[in-house]
Amino acid sequence: MKIKIITIIGARPQIIKAAALSRAIKKQFSELITEIIIHTGQHYDDNMSKIFFDELNIPQPNYQLNVGSGNHGSQTAKMIERIEEILLNEKPNAVVLYGDTNSTLAGAIAASKIHIDVVHIEAGLRSFNKKMPEEINRIMCDHVSTLLFAPTQTGYQNLINEGFNPNSIAPYHADNPKIYHCGDVMYDNSLHFLEFTNKNESILINYQLEKNNFILATIHRNNNTDEPDRLSAIFSALHQLTEKNNIDVVLPLHPRTKQLLQTNLSSDLYQKIKLNKRIKIIQPVSYLDMIVLESNCSLITTDSGGLQKEAFYFKKPCIVFRKETEWIEIVKCGAAILVDADENLILKAFETFALNKKINYPELFGNGKASEFICEEIVKNMRV
Repeated sequence: MKIKIITIIGARPQIIKAAALSRAIKKQFSELITEIIIHTGQHYDDNMSKIFFDELNIPQPNYQLNVGSGNHGSQTAKMIERIEEILLNEKPNAVVLYGDTNSTLAGAIAASKIHIDVVHIEAGLRSFNKKMPEEINRIMCDHVSTLLFAPTQTGYQNLINEGFNPNSIAPYHADNPKIYHCGDVMYDNSLHFLEFTNKNESILINYQLEKNNFILATIHRNNNTDEPDRLSAIFSALHQLTEKNNIDVVLPLHPRTKQLLQTNLSSDLYQKIKLNKRIKIIQPVSYLDMIVLESNCSLITTDSGGLQKEAFYFKKPCIVFRKETEWIEIVKCGAAILVDADENLILKAFETFALNKKINYPELFGNGKASEFICEEIVKNMRV
């Protein structure tokens, strides 16, 4: 009998991560696993969602909840209610969740309350900052999961530190979970899609970007976008970097952040950014175009956890607009520097990377076959 899994996604990074598992199921496990996809609609802009299904050839969602944005409580509550209805109707063997969004939390609560096994991909990641909503989401999800797949050794050790038994014996369930160090499904994707991007570099031509001579920047976390002092420090630093180093900054900007620039930046700084031809604020780009930007830039600046890893995949130094990271390994090896939203630290980090061209990029994220391993373990251990 085939195992039925329900994959729950809602934010752009989850859509991309799901591509790796869906691809593995289609290629190697189609006789063993049936996948049903629920899209919560946490990201509902076509540029942030639908385009990724089309471009990455991910199966279209079987269910589209269209929850949209909102306060954490109301958004999560709507998801729980709708997800529970679907789970009761579909009766899956397991629910597969990714990362740390409200969609992840909602899926974990809905499934665990009605005793459906939870498979958490990207388990064990910790920033050790519970002021971050994502930290609460990932901890809650881990502690109701049956199979937990940590992408790094640090994530695996975090689970052990929290009381998970690395030597648990089947049958597995929420009270007797199984933890794995399996590598990162996003690394699987990066290797798979890189060959396609090498054939299409139109985004570099369209924005007149010189290979290995531009900075790729992303900013989306609420504590950076919603606090005027932090947003101003970041944009002031980016403005100075372009002027002092004769280098472009390309910034694919989340629609919400773009709206906040005029509100949260001083009028003087806002005008400087608008008039600075080297700061190229563009619409959110497709995943493949993002890979082109990542693999051809000279440096990445971001507050995104996913982009920190992808910088590492493509051997690009990374300046992180946060005071902590779940991916501490890349900081320890010198490939990333945490600067919070400190203007002086941002400028200093750029100088550090400009002077140090010999950065170590050890193999931290597996062998590019994490998704196949995850499917094998689901087939082996899920109760039918």
